[in-house]
Amino acid sequence: MRNNTRTNSIIMYMIIVIDIIILNTLLFLLTEFHSWFQYWTPSKVRTLLLLSNIALIIAEYFFSPIIQKRVISVGDILKRVIRLALTQSFFAFFFMKSLSLDFIGGRFQSLFCLLFFFCVLISRAIERYTIKSFRQAGGNIRYVTFVGSDPELLNIYHRLYDDASKGYEILGYYADEEMDNMPINIKLIRLGSMQELLSGIEKMEKPKNLSIGDELYVCISRREHDIVRKISSFCNRNVVRFYFVPMSVEVLGIDLKRELLDDMEVFTTYESPLDSPLNMLIKRLFDIVLAILALLLILPFLPIIWLIIKIQSPGPLFFKQVRTGLDGKDFNMLKFRSMHVNADADRLQATKDDPRKYPFGNFMRKANIDELPQFWNVLMGDMSIVGPRPHMLAHTEQYSQLIDKYMVRHFVKPGVTGWAQVTGFRGETKELWQMEGRVKRDIWYIEHWSIWLDIRIIWMTVKSMIIPDKNAY
Repeated sequence: MRNNTRTNSIIMYMIIVIDIIILNTLLFLLTEFHSWFQYWTPSKVRTLLLLSNIALIIAEYFFSPIIQKRVISVGDILKRVIRLALTQSFFAFFFMKSLSLDFIGGRFQSLFCLLFFFCVLISRAIERYTIKSFRQAGGNIRYVTFVGSDPELLNIYHRLYDDASKGYEILGYYADEEMDNMPINIKLIRLGSMQELLSGIEKMEKPKNLSIGDELYVCISRREHDIVRKISSFCNRNVVRFYFVPMSVEVLGIDLKRELLDDMEVFTTYESPLDSPLNMLIKRLFDIVLAILALLLILPFLPIIWLIIKIQSPGPLFFKQVRTGLDGKDFNMLKFRSMHVNADADRLQATKDDPRKYPFGNFMRKANIDELPQFWNVLMGDMSIVGPRPHMLAHTEQYSQLIDKYMVRHFVKPGVTGWAQVTGFRGETKELWQMEGRVKRDIWYIEHWSIWLDIRIIWMTVKSMIIPDKNAY
């Protein structure tokens, strides 16, 4: 099987070349057409081009493109581009000042940094789409082999294979027995027995009679440590990436993080990044700034919204409801009233064809407009911009009895939007699995918080306001 590490490297260098083209195109347009440069000599322009390109090469060394990687988030790409643009601008400005070339100033460098950032970001979006299309068409494929018949391998299968744009092809699995309860839509074949695999890998080179891909996922009992070591050693000799997956009966069901006790590896329960006072401060400042900006933008539209609501549904402009917040404490959450005044508001969720909704209220719910007053809750400290969505008291009481980790979601402030809402778990929860899925995503957010993740969720929420979620009603 072919290893695609070299192909990914080629893609990365091609993207770097595109970045260099973008930088020089921007510099050419600015020096040719902007009034700042009308008295510049050709020598000054050449110096600017040279030092800017050197600065970009340094920035690319530290923050090279990562969109060629198969499992990468939009937030990771955004963070990388921001660092690339800032690093390039810093070194370009530093070189100019170090060489006493005072013909370039901070105002120009700030403008150029902003332009370069947006151009590279657009370029990354196009490049990412191109790479995904290339992989979906069968290019740059990475082959994977499984070892074992445990159901945990099916979870790996879905993560790697369901999204064709990641470019994975599953060859099959080696095991002494067939996988139980394999769905009919999964194309996963048994390649041979464990003994056939072990007999084959005892040779020093990758045997031709074995179907070993670029990556090998082993899911067998930890008690078989000799076999695991033998397979791992084979992977190291043949430049095959080795992954060990705990069997389902050995999975603890709790999140752990790795620590070292001297030279001994131990694991402890995972701590939320928001336990850090610094992270709490960063998130709070981020919330305050965005909440103030949002409220200032909403203010001019209040009279219009109030007038339309009054015409279609007599009653107050705002809907106040007691919800469960941080540490399980109650608070009054604000929304634009999207339903007629009714007695069931505190116990029944909105449904798709709910007769309590009036036309403009239905539109507000689909476009998330009804949630905008919650920026006041954010400013007051009851909520955050991003976090687990707060539930009605009746639902908190109901689901805390049915779902084991339900109350864990209240270890952080509730949010105007959340990870669960932008990943398909928004709207009515008709069945228990829907709420379980929402809680699972809320807990994942708490454990993996970063300011970049918040920015990503906000961006996905803004997108859903333009392209309404089918579950929004």
